[in-house]
Amino acid sequence: MDMKKLAGDKAAEYVKDGMVVGLGTGSTAYHMVNAVGEMVKNGLKIQAIPTSKATEAQARELGIPLLTIDELDHVDLAIDGVDEIDPQFNAIKGGGGALYREKVVASMAKEVIWIMDESKLVDKIGAFHLPVEIAQYGSKQAMERMAAYGWNPVLRVRDGKTFVTDNGNFIADLHLGAGFDIQDVYSKLTGMLGVLEHGLFLNMCKRMIVGHSNGEVQVIENPSK
Repeated sequence: MDMKKLAGDKAAEYVKDGMVVGLGTGSTAYHMVNAVGEMVKNGLKIQAIPTSKATEAQARELGIPLLTIDELDHVDLAIDGVDEIDPQFNAIKGGGGALYREKVVASMAKEVIWIMDESKLVDKIGAFHLPVEIAQYGSKQAMERMAAYGWNPVLRVRDGKTFVTDNGNFIADLHLGAGFDIQDVYSKLTGMLGVLEHGLFLNMCKRMIVGHSNGEVQVIENPSK
């Protein structure tokens, strides 16, 4: 039972003719993009904005018409995965490294749907590391600033090299532990020199769609939206 595919396929049902759709990045979003591609093949008329080069390549292959961020004036619906989410709809994203583009698209969207398997639902976020995108220039100083707060930042490495985002930046993964003070970290990161963006996506979604191991798909609506 592919829980991620269950969630991705269900989310695609919310995509309607004439929409501008934000296409997320990652293993769960991958299934959603495939499902949307199938709908486009069958006559669905949409335009889409990808949140990473990987999603852009996937969407092109499927024949999904794409826009660039500068051609956009609105996004009707953004669908993306999360690394962790709590009952207050506070999410950590960016495990795949696309958090900046994901946040730009999600913040432009009239409606946001987070999709996930059941393992992403937690009582308190923070067991998963919090990704922070930082400029390469001055990255050492930015790391020192975050370390001084006791955030245990680790520069992300992939295949033996420092990981570089689609925007040409580094990622510091903060090891905060579950139950950290979300608002405190959010406010300190916002405006910190060298920080482009962080993976705290707080109460942004209208609903979350969860695939469960028993084959059920759960849709959880956000009452504050």
